[in-house]
Amino acid sequence: MMDKYKSLLLPPPRIRFPNPLHFFVYLAFILLIVNSVKNVSLSPVDLAHGIPHIVRIIREMLPPSFDRVDSVINATFETLQMALVGTLIGIAISFPLSILASKVHTPHQLLYYTARVLIAFLRTVPDIIWALIFVVSVGLGPFAGTLAIMVDTIGFCGRFFAEAMEEVDKEPQEALKAIGASRIDIIFCVVVPMALPSFTNTILYSLEKSTRSSVILGLVGAGGIGIELKVAMDMFQYQQASTIILAIFLLVFIVEQISSIVRSRII
Repeated sequence: MMDKYKSLLLPPPRIRFPNPLHFFVYLAFILLIVNSVKNVSLSPVDLAHGIPHIVRIIREMLPPSFDRVDSVINATFETLQMALVGTLIGIAISFPLSILASKVHTPHQLLYYTARVLIAFLRTVPDIIWALIFVVSVGLGPFAGTLAIMVDTIGFCGRFFAEAMEEVDKEPQEALKAIGASRIDIIFCVVVPMALPSFTNTILYSLEKSTRSSVILGLVGAGGIGIELKVAMDMFQYQQASTIILAIFLLVFIVEQISSIVRSRII
């Protein structure tokens, strides 16, 4: 009896020793981190030696040069257009694909696994690789960048749309099913309205992501302001480069602020 009361008075254990399998997993993870730190050649000394060069480049960037401001504005607007069009087309394609990738709403398990594999593949390949593929396929310019953003958006939205539909409350769906509603009726009358806040979040985050990505895609010739930045840096025109960087910052900042306002009002 005393042992029973003594066990009640003792504080619960704070740390439990893992079983052998978990212990070796943790150990392998720690060794991986240590090995990664070693292989990436982290060197505070090299960083300290590089700081004066960073300061020199920043000095050469100031003040920004506005000699080619018209070209910078046009390229910035082209970047925004690439992000908008690529995102919208990607969303339009990802929605029906996400229905197939939803375990609850897919018409057949084979379609479910096929859609899941396709979405995983589209998400796994980086958008800059898609840009290189489309540049080779359709040539230089914003069309290649728009296609790359479209494919990346399909992979991104397809997954989160499917997960949002799977998390919708099942009771309203079962009620409609009991009165003879079809699968399409259930999806559009119950699933989509209930998952709409999650859809909105995903769409807005996707637009922000696409805006940032469209800047990088220009570095490989896929249109937008990225190519302007690459040319300026290659020609050591740092004052023009600082103007381009400022334009990129303003573009991304404005898109993120508008996205935040829309998200707060809708959700």
